[in-house]
Amino acid sequence: MPSARVNGVELYYELGGGGEPLVLVHGSWGDHRNWAPVVPALAESFQVLSFDRRGHSASERPAGQGSVFEDADDLVALIEELGLAPAHIAGNSGGAIIALRAATRRPEVFRTLIVHEPPLFPLLAGTQLEAALPEAQHRVDAVVARLEDGDQEGGARLFVETIAFGPGAWDEQLTPEMREVFITNASTWLDEVRDPDFLQMDLAALATFDRPALLTSGTESAPFFAPVVDIVAEALPQSERVIIDGADHVPHISVPQRYVELVRGFAARPG
Repeated sequence: MPSARVNGVELYYELGGGGEPLVLVHGSWGDHRNWAPVVPALAESFQVLSFDRRGHSASERPAGQGSVFEDADDLVALIEELGLAPAHIAGNSGGAIIALRAATRRPEVFRTLIVHEPPLFPLLAGTQLEAALPEAQHRVDAVVARLEDGDQEGGARLFVETIAFGPGAWDEQLTPEMREVFITNASTWLDEVRDPDFLQMDLAALATFDRPALLTSGTESAPFFAPVVDIVAEALPQSERVIIDGADHVPHISVPQRYVELVRGFAARPG
């Protein structure tokens, strides 16, 4: 199993294909296998790196409270350790937050930035969209309650069906392997929820990122994601905003061919 030790943590990764480097940062609950529906097609155009973030699946799970800053630094360190900088960097959900954090800290490792639905719900405070916050927090709190009661499967199912995908998705859309990944990594999501910095974002810092950025949301996602994506896109100087028809919170699973086309097309444009 290929792994690299960065920032004192052993991270599992997979690297394949050829072309410019493309780094895929999975969301909360998941691991590198979340990207399986798109990696083969992307590897025809890119050298693709997918990895398990610290605390997830085959990577090391350190004791104690984690930090989004550790995750951002891990991302940069792994890219540099493997000699892939500058790279196209794509993040989904919690992985999108990590990619955005890395963009504010180490912009030089990026060729482009591609993010889908970072759950930065506090950005809605003080806007006309603030009314969406209580519903989002209610859904998160319900998942937290299940996990704190020791019901990892129930919490994972609730997250999938009320936040990430939709009703019935746990049984109808997720394979048994995918369900097991969610359950295995439930405690790491709880750790993220307890990190006071995880859902925060400095928009002024984002405004200094001078590389092309693609910001996406899905038509089938929960309604509080798109307004957040709009705010982030507005903060980035070289951003393109795309709404993906038929996609949900995980477009590389729900509409993999369309996601591949978007990434290829965006990355091929002159910087």
